[in-house]
Amino acid sequence: MTNASLNTQRVYNVTNFEEMTLQEFSEALASNNPTPGGGSAAGVALSQAAALTVMVCDITIGREKWKTGWEASEIAKLVAMPLINGAFELANEDTDAFVSVMDSFKLPKDTDEEKDARRLAIRKATHQASLVPLQTAKDALQLLLCQEELALTGNANAVTDVGVASLLASAACKGALFNVHINAISLPDDLSSPLLEQVNEIKEQSRDMSKAVMKAVNNRLEE
Repeated sequence: MTNASLNTQRVYNVTNFEEMTLQEFSEALASNNPTPGGGSAAGVALSQAAALTVMVCDITIGREKWKTGWEASEIAKLVAMPLINGAFELANEDTDAFVSVMDSFKLPKDTDEEKDARRLAIRKATHQASLVPLQTAKDALQLLLCQEELALTGNANAVTDVGVASLLASAACKGALFNVHINAISLPDDLSSPLLEQVNEIKEQSRDMSKAVMKAVNNRLEE
């Protein structure tokens, strides 16, 4: 193994993705390591969606020409600002949760007591690995919910930025829901059913809101 390879492996083991460069994160995703994976990528996408949203808000608020968009911008900024860093935290938590699942499968299973303890650990870790992306999806949906009005009334010169932010938020939401689903279906019904119900509800809402934002962006472009 070369020194470069050793250095790359060291970077991949870091779970503070906000400290990575974009190139390092992309290389980590491309590696044959199981982490970071889609859940962490969804978190990073949400952070970028939030950052773009804040940018549009900031070039709308205080500019008389776009006064009708000040209120929508202020609301959107309140939602988006905490997500710039918060979504990175979720990306980190997603990787940590997946590592916990893998570790639980490595527990000893020679005795009945060990088998029971291992089974309980797997269940607990898998449930947590469902809750983290569920929060990512919920946060992404909240961002989507404020982007339609921002597209309609915010600074028209940045309406396509709202569109890109919406696409990123939608991808983050739907991608996170994939992770909730795949973890939830391995859990007992009493744990999986509430999770899957939320998956279906958020998926439907995010689909409708994503379409609404895209319609608003396209309508604004045609004005």
